[in-house]
This record gives sequence, structure tokens and C-alpha cells, in this order.
Amino acid sequence: MTYRFLTILLAAGVLAVTPWAYAEKADRDKPMNVEADDLRHDDLKQTSVFTGKVVATKGSIVIRGARLEVRQDPEGFQHGLITAEPGKRAFWRQKREGADEYLEGEAETIDYDGKGDRVKFIGRAEMRRYRGTTLADETQGSLITYENTTDVFTVNGAPLGQRAPGAAPGVGGRVRAVLAPRAASPGATSAPAGTAPAPAPLRASPGLAGERK
Repeated sequence: MTYRFLTILLAAGVLAVTPWAYAEKADRDKPMNVEADDLRHDDLKQTSVFTGKVVATKGSIVIRGARLEVRQDPEGFQHGLITAEPGKRAFWRQKREGADEYLEGEAETIDYDGKGDRVKFIGRAEMRRYRGTTLADETQGSLITYENTTDVFTVNGAPLGQRAPGAAPGVGGRVRAVLAPRAASPGATSAPAGTAPAPAPLRASPGLAGERK
């Protein structure tokens, strides 16, 4: 059977989704390696500010942006705030544990909480899951929060009346998601002959993306 992507247009608000995949759990305990044009370190406050074509790695995590501020708390956990150049987006990539899958995210600002093992993508946020080099799932919103410990992410739409530059008329602050079906479980059987055919794939209602009636 050939599966198709299920495209969903959801009302502005919050979309809570069960996980795509477990990210590497050991990443938060790995050292952070950073390359940049400039660095300003404050030993008293335990903060480091990197600017200019910043590239950082932390285990399987890869980060790119214009500015990275790293703070270490008294317990030794690292917290990072990545910002992009004006008009662009910062980048985040992390490998799934025990599989050839990767999570990627882009946003104007990316907030990494090492203690809570949480990543927030803020402003024109987008999150993608790749199986090898193949795009499997994609989600867009104003704010995307990924909880690595519970493996759940939430997506917030923009406030009503606000629309991202370049968005289609009438879309407003809606959350958008393209979710690929998971592979069939081992041992799954086909439907018996003579049974009713499976329902057609769901489609977005024109009323969701159009003007309110």
C-alpha cells in the first residue's frame, strides 16, 4: 500500500504532538565546542558571548547563527541563546538516539535549556524530521518547544491578527504540519477481502485557511 502525507491546517493556538523520535539523551552532558569571529567571556557571571558566523557542536547537536550566548549555572548545566542575522533564521540539528534519523529546527531565536533538556524555536519557527536524507515530517509555527526528556513538542500559532511576512492571505497565525505515517508494525495483516475500503486521506478544509464565514 502506498501512503500519502497527511497535511493539516490547524487553528491558531497550541498543537501538542507526541514525539517523532528520541533525541540523543547524552548530548546535554557533552562539552560544547564553538567557532566564531569574536568572543567575550565573563568568568564572574559564567557567560560567554560568541558573535560572527557562529558554529557550535555539543555531542550530536549542531548550531549555527549570528550570535550565541552561553551561560553555565551553579549545577554545571549549560544554557544557550542563539540569534540569527536580521531577516534570517538560526539553525539547530540533533540526531535521534539509536537510529539514522535527525531533528532539524530553524527560527529567529533558539533557546536551549541544558538543565531541562528543552529547546525553544522562537519566531518563524520550523521543525523537521529526516529519516536518513529523506524529509519525513515538518511543522511550522510562531513558537515550537521540544521536550527531550518526555519526547513531546508543542507548536504555538502567532497571535490573532498577526501574519508572518510572505504568508498567504487569510492564513494568519495558523500552525502548519505535514506528518508522515509510521511504517506498519511487524506482523500487521491486510484487511480481509470484501471489507469496506479505507477512507480517503484527510484534506484541509477551505474554511480553515480562508476568511471566517
